[in-house]
Amino acid sequence: MVKLAQQFEELCNLLENMGFERRIRGSHHILRKEGVIEKINLQREGNKAKPYQVRQVRNIILKYKFGGNINV
Repeated sequence: MVKLAQQFEELCNLLENMGFERRIRGSHHILRKEGVIEKINLQREGNKAKPYQVRQVRNIILKYKFGGNINV
């Protein structure tokens, strides 16, 4: 089984490096990118991102092929 616990800031920085813009409202970190229909809403769980949110980010990266031509 893949461990989905991810450092929260590490995940946010990854998305920002991919061109997402981060807006913070309370505990919610909302990331948007032009051309991406979905908005990403992340919340901390300690210093980690919540596992279901990491899965959502992964699915968006795969859907829009942000990783290039990587076979998964």
